[in-house]
Amino acid sequence: MASFGSILAGFGMMAIAILLMVLGLLSRRLGRVTRSNRYYGIFFMATILMLIGVGGRFWVFIHTDTNSYDNLWWIMIYNGAPALGLTLGVIVAWHYWSWLLAERD
Repeated sequence: MASFGSILAGFGMMAIAILLMVLGLLSRRLGRVTRSNRYYGIFFMATILMLIGVGGRFWVFIHTDTNSYDNLWWIMIYNGAPALGLTLGVIVAWHYWSWLLAERD
């Protein structure tokens, strides 16, 4: 049986995926106005990677009796995809939105 913490971890990753989607939509609008490069698509790729991790966490929550979670493929789905998605999201967010921090006096 999965613990309450693992359920909250899945919902926390879902919240991060929603945040990445919102940042992607806002960055698309900002990119249209400033006519900058279309890096906002990386936000959507990061969202998909986060959702793959969410799906893996909920799969473990539903199927707790399986011992096949020790291979490299499963570890990349469970931990690697969300880590890569979050890293991509942070890099692109810094690229698109760093001007907000540069405008300080």
